[in-house]
Parts: sequence; C-alpha cells; structure tokens
Amino acid sequence: MRPLALAIAIVAALGVAAEVFASSLPPDVVGLLSLSYEGNLPTWFASALLLLCALELQSIAARAETWRRHWYVLAIGFAVMSADEVVGAHELLSTIWSGEGPLHYGWVVFAGALVLAIAIAYVPFLRAQPDRRRFLLAGALYVGGALVLELPLGVVAERYGEDGLAYALVDAVEETLELAGAAYFLATLRRAR
Repeated sequence: MRPLALAIAIVAALGVAAEVFASSLPPDVVGLLSLSYEGNLPTWFASALLLLCALELQSIAARAETWRRHWYVLAIGFAVMSADEVVGAHELLSTIWSGEGPLHYGWVVFAGALVLAIAIAYVPFLRAQPDRRRFLLAGALYVGGALVLELPLGVVAERYGEDGLAYALVDAVEETLELAGAAYFLATLRRAR
C-alpha cells in the first residue's frame, strides 16, 4: 500500500500544483497533470488502478469455491470502470438529463441508482467476507469521491465555471478520494488471496 499511497500523493500534488500555478505554466503541462482534465497522467493512473482491481478480482473468482459469480461480476464491473475512466462514457448520461445545483451533472442520478442496487444485491456477499470492513471503507472512499463529491462540484461549476481554481480544488479532492479508494480496494484484495 505504501508505494500506491506515495504514487497517489505525487499524482495529487502535481495535479493541484498544476492548477494553482496554471498561469505560470505552459497549457500542455497543466493539461498533462491536472486532475480535472481527461486523457492525461492522472486519468491513466486511475484507469490502471481500476484495471489492476479487475485483474485481481478475476484471479480471486477463478479460485473461489463460493461466491464465484459475485467475484466475476465485480471483475467485469471494474474492467468497465477502468475503460470508462479513459473514455468518460458516464458523462454522456448528463446529455439525457441534467439538473441544477448539486444535480448539475445529471449522470449522478443514474450512477446513484446503480450503486444502490449493487449495494443491496451484494449485502449477503459482503456479510460473508472476512475483510468486509475494508471493502466497505474502500467503497466509501471511491463512491464518496466519484459520486458524492460530484454534487458540490456541480454547484461550484454552476457558480464559478469549470475553469477556475475553486472547481479544480474540489475536483482534486474528488479524484484523490477515487484513487485512494481504488488503491485501498486493491490492497484489500491482495490481502484476501
């Protein structure tokens, strides 16, 4: 976990520094390091973390004597999340519906419903896991960043726009929580082997 924590700290610090010193840096450098941009170093790192989780889940599923289907579904879900991190398909849901204020990014409604459905469906699975508290903490970190912090980010986007420092800082916290949640989940999965 320590190397992952260090990598997350470096990616987050570089992303925040790029935003704070954006006026002094070439735009390409800001674009490469910012946690608010897509198709850059933080996006690649997040996608790689999610893909590593998917591979670890698939490995556990292949050896599992119980709950095999649940492990495989999680593996597929994390592979999809890894691809979505790069492609950003979830943001297309906001073209279907978007609201105001906290629901500025309408995709959170669809994602919230999906997360709730998965959480309910996975209650028996979680109860059977010895590391369930770690799973829940990892999920809380990831969902807290990816979904919950998207609500105040929507408010900031409406009030100040998506190009300001306020937006970048809230987004940096959001993305850092996602990275922390994925890394903690990966470490928990490795422990569960």
